[in-house]
Amino acid sequence: MTNLGASQSPSSSEQSSEALRASLGSRAAAVEAMLDRLIPRVEGPEARVIDAMRYATLGGGKRLRGYLVAEVAALFDGAAGEEGAYRAAASVEMLHAYSLVHDDLPAMDDDDLRRGQPSTHRKFDEATAILAGDALQTRAFEVLAETETHPDASVRIQIVLELARASGAAGMVGGQMIDMEGEGRALSLTEVGHLHALKTGCLIRYSAEAGAILGGANPEQRHRIASYGRDIGAAFQIADDVLDATATEEELGKTAGKDLAAEKSTYVALLGIDGARREAEKLADRACHVLDIFGEKADRLRDLARYVVERRS
Repeated sequence: MTNLGASQSPSSSEQSSEALRASLGSRAAAVEAMLDRLIPRVEGPEARVIDAMRYATLGGGKRLRGYLVAEVAALFDGAAGEEGAYRAAASVEMLHAYSLVHDDLPAMDDDDLRRGQPSTHRKFDEATAILAGDALQTRAFEVLAETETHPDASVRIQIVLELARASGAAGMVGGQMIDMEGEGRALSLTEVGHLHALKTGCLIRYSAEAGAILGGANPEQRHRIASYGRDIGAAFQIADDVLDATATEEELGKTAGKDLAAEKSTYVALLGIDGARREAEKLADRACHVLDIFGEKADRLRDLARYVVERRS
């Protein structure tokens, strides 16, 4: 990377990478355990949809959004504690999983693979996949509204409101609509940036900001965290564009080259692979610098900003 990479020796960079891997693994395991608790198996006629929800949510994924909630919350000494932070982390992973289940449907992106496994509609059927996505979305909000997430109802209302904004027509859903409408059309760089900000960036920014809300951040701290989340969200999606053009299906765990096949306007299409990488690096650098007020406590968040640009899956 640019400025940040130059400030680290190879050994310190390796140590940061190892520390991030350990942190990601630990928090991913905790989020997985929470998801298992919050979506328990049941008996009876509704068991099939529960099984589909668990299939879509458990057993893999980077848990980037859940990690952000828990890692940001740990910067503060809020009343939610680890239990509340991991409940909110599980909630956003449910919301994200619902979006992937629906995105993979034949009427949307029509993808048979997700995380190297059959997509939910291929494992079960289209109707069950739709219902599982619907149920995951509603369960995500139910979890946030429960008192176990935070004892203060005003805090719970804030994170419910922010998730609704990030995931609805003014956020993720609106971005998906723009993405679908943009197939076969030449979008400008500004339009592609807006698409990315809605489709992917809003939920990543929310994940960081939810941790700040749960932790009791002051307005300046919350603004900084939201800015960080916005920038790494944009960097993450640009890196995804690069990976779609350069990685193999085995590395991605899903179909590669779909952007080109669908004639989508992406940062790679507009700037080239090297130009897109430089833009992602610039955003990651900016995300790191906005965390200066948090000192060493935010080191893993800085490492994460680098990771989203350098990852290979």
